[in-house]
Amino acid sequence: MKQSKIGVLGGIGPEATGTFYLKLIKKLQSDGLIRENSDFPQIFINSIPAPELIFDKIENTELEMYQQGLCELDKIKPDFIVMVCNTIHLFHEKLQSKVTTEIIDLRKVVHKKIKELKLSKVTIVGTPSTISLGLYKFEGINYLNPNKNEIKELSDAVFNFNKGIEKDLQKKKVEKIVRKYLSKGSQVILLACTEFAVMLDFLKIPKLNTIDIMVEHVIERFKMR
Repeated sequence: MKQSKIGVLGGIGPEATGTFYLKLIKKLQSDGLIRENSDFPQIFINSIPAPELIFDKIENTELEMYQQGLCELDKIKPDFIVMVCNTIHLFHEKLQSKVTTEIIDLRKVVHKKIKELKLSKVTIVGTPSTISLGLYKFEGINYLNPNKNEIKELSDAVFNFNKGIEKDLQKKKVEKIVRKYLSKGSQVILLACTEFAVMLDFLKIPKLNTIDIMVEHVIERFKMR
């Protein structure tokens, strides 16, 4: 059986990257795919100190570190690359053109999951660009999304969480917003930023955790090798 080689563009933030890695390892084990240590895939994590893409407008200069990180992974020639960040997938096509290795398109993976679950009312909790530019805007879905002030609150929470400032407080701020929209009739909260996927992983609410969705997809690809 072919040995898998996976590239991971991470560090956006590092905690989310670590969560993705640990969840992937645990899922490989729980699915019975690991009999001995040599069964694990070879995983290259490039944890880059890139800027948080938490503003309404994203400049080309802010993408340079992402592109550089992908090119570094491309030289290793992995089977595919996972980007542990939601917002960067707004530029998937542009970044894919810079490397020969396939970059997993999280938008397509999330869309598939939403269709499988037959969801019709969704709340997206993400960065301003992820929401305003419609990264996860799919036909047939009614979106109950945060308002402008709440989106600003969410962005501040990501920024402070990554810096380690009052992390429990940031979690509470985000939780308050998501519970508001669940009470308004949203079927599920799409955690469309990996920081929110880390912050609210513990919370027992109807949610789609994009880190979990990425892990599931990588496992599927691993089985196909």
